[in-house]
Amino acid sequence: MALIVQKYGGTSVGSPERIAAVAEKVFAHREKGDSVVVVVSAMSGETNRLLDLAAAITDIPVPRELDVLLSTGEQVTIALLTMALDKLGCAARSYTGGQVHIRTDSVHNKARIREIDDQHMKADLAAGRVVVVAGFQGVDEDGNITTLGRGGSDTTAVALAAALKADECQIYTDVDGVYTTDPRVEPKARRLDRVTFEEMLEMASLGSKVLQIRSVSFAGRYNVPLRVLSSFEEGEGTLITYEDETMEQALISGIAFNRDEAKLTVLGVPDTPGVAHQLLGPIAAANIEVDMIIQNVAPDGATTDFTFTVHRNDYSKALDILNKTATVLGAREVLGDNSIVKISLVGVGMRSHAGIASTMFETLAKEGVNIRMISTSEIKVSVVVDEKYLELGVRALHEAFKLDQPPGH
Repeated sequence: MALIVQKYGGTSVGSPERIAAVAEKVFAHREKGDSVVVVVSAMSGETNRLLDLAAAITDIPVPRELDVLLSTGEQVTIALLTMALDKLGCAARSYTGGQVHIRTDSVHNKARIREIDDQHMKADLAAGRVVVVAGFQGVDEDGNITTLGRGGSDTTAVALAAALKADECQIYTDVDGVYTTDPRVEPKARRLDRVTFEEMLEMASLGSKVLQIRSVSFAGRYNVPLRVLSSFEEGEGTLITYEDETMEQALISGIAFNRDEAKLTVLGVPDTPGVAHQLLGPIAAANIEVDMIIQNVAPDGATTDFTFTVHRNDYSKALDILNKTATVLGAREVLGDNSIVKISLVGVGMRSHAGIASTMFETLAKEGVNIRMISTSEIKVSVVVDEKYLELGVRALHEAFKLDQPPGH
């Protein structure tokens, strides 16, 4: 008998029929003897509908009241799922985030979980009930409703699994696991049986949309085994866990990519101490995140060229700020390019194998793909290339590293 925490996203509970199907799936686990806690999101489209209602009233809703509004989406789902379980003869009880005592800080719209009181859940589980919890929400120490921001329901599920010391946290979504790359770009992409927390963190941060980075980080910190599964078809999915010394580790586990990149370059900046801060300080002050950075000192040693990447949505804003800063610093020129992408190889196998980057560069060169920027870490190599080469680059690298074949083949 295992203790399982299951999370179902908006598309999985998008209609009464899908909620009934989720109830059947949950009931099947309960019939096997497992204790089950279910975390649900709002029905697909519901959060956007609530945001539209708020926007119809005011352009700048009070954050506290926005949380009160948005939290109702999950409350609808927990009630409907509990009704569906009851109809099947499966004892169940629903809880909002506040009722299950998910205590958060007071930062509305992006609160962080501080503690969870698991006594109610444990009592229900001991009595044979399925516990159904609203994801994405909690309460602060003053009893105000808070929401956890992007990926909040995944974070709720992982946090509950950690508090209850669950055997596994299962994230049900519209894909059947984590793939070597996006199957829509490379049809030969292969579903991974397992992947490490480290690799999943890199892939999530580099553009893989399967899991939110915050929930993966939380699971890694509290050693909660995560499994990604499909709500719509049976299968083993992908297990995300710590590195296992006994498993045969591929050199590369996956190829992540991000289309939302833009590049900014300042040419001829005086090469003096603090120049990087002078350039990036105003960018950071505008709440713009910087990703890759390259600095090249000119042969005369008096000037430097400075290049960095930002999210494409921030491109115009960052370019405007940089033009003003460059004028003050006496830089020669500011260049921008918002038609670039980032392609990244990820794999813990890189640690013990040389030549990964070399093979990557050689493969892209053979396809005529020019590399604009390079960034590396212990288990990742990223390159920036022109947007038009994204699909070609991903497919060529997928073939070069034989990612359509399991490790050892």
